[in-house]
Amino acid sequence: MGSAYQILGRTYQPHQLALATIGLLTLVVMPNPFAKKQPKVVEIKGDSKEEEQFIKDYLRKHQS
Repeated sequence: MGSAYQILGRTYQPHQLALATIGLLTLVVMPNPFAKKQPKVVEIKGDSKEEEQFIKDYLRKHQS
């Protein structure tokens, strides 16, 4: 065999270290699939109450 590394008293082959590194980086970089996603809330600000109500009614009527 080729060279091996001694880590904490155990012997590891280079390919084992490479696979462990790739696995660890994948876990760190991947987003959490179990995280609860909060729906985006858009704050509607109009010049007057009537304008805000018109926008809310329009969005409610045309939501798909």
